[in-house]
Amino acid sequence: MEYSIEVNNVSKVFSNYEALKNLDFKVATGEIFGFLGPSGAGKTTTIKMLTNQLRPTDGEALVLGRSMARNWKDDFQQRMGVLTDNSALYERLSVYENLKLYCDLYDLSYSRIEEALEMVNLEDTGKKAVGKLSKGMTQRAMLARAFLHAPELLFLDEPTSALDPTNAAHIYKSLRELNKKGTTIFLTTHNMHEAETLCDRVAFLDHGKIQLLDAPQKLRRRFADNTMTIELTTGKKITLDNVPENAKKMYAYMADEQVASVHTNEPTLGDIFVKLTGRELV
Repeated sequence: MEYSIEVNNVSKVFSNYEALKNLDFKVATGEIFGFLGPSGAGKTTTIKMLTNQLRPTDGEALVLGRSMARNWKDDFQQRMGVLTDNSALYERLSVYENLKLYCDLYDLSYSRIEEALEMVNLEDTGKKAVGKLSKGMTQRAMLARAFLHAPELLFLDEPTSALDPTNAAHIYKSLRELNKKGTTIFLTTHNMHEAETLCDRVAFLDHGKIQLLDAPQKLRRRFADNTMTIELTTGKKITLDNVPENAKKMYAYMADEQVASVHTNEPTLGDIFVKLTGRELV
């Protein structure tokens, strides 16, 4: 299997504070990989290290086959798209003018600008100065810049944190389309809906350590409490162990046409994180 990211026993220390502790994981090429954790867990430090903004203190991080212990000044950075907390646009320029600068930098056709704006639902906002945009619009404009050159690898730090549900859903759709075209995506988030909607695999990060790593569906099955809830037409809800001997009870309710719905009780990723760490994902 080919990997776009390989992190081998990596730690990062700031003064006397160990922000990352022996991280070890790989991201397959073509994967959407989610790094989940609350504020202060080490998500942003990880993404800055993987984008050559910080050096690891110990261990080795390889991105697109290159070590992040070195500074890369050739076309390597152009193979990546990045959105972090220090991403910024020129406030006095319009959205279109900002993206035009990056087209010149990447030697892209200006036709890419309209495509990128459409991907973030800003088609009618290109002429506005960035400084006059709302926080959510600014976030989408920065996403457009990250999408502009259809990068091989995309790093996104809390990509929809400032967006309403409608615009977040639009971004999810665009990310899936980019991924289908071959872009590998590494995103950090504390939004469990985002992780379950987008990610092939997720890693739970807490206090700089990976606590768990697997596909969302596998994690929900692994931590399921093996119960089912029957909601009756009266509104009453009955929870039963999901075992064969309770099937007769369920069929009896169904025979009397009393059942409105039946569903198994699988935990959310947020539930699993709390169970593992005792902390909420906020």
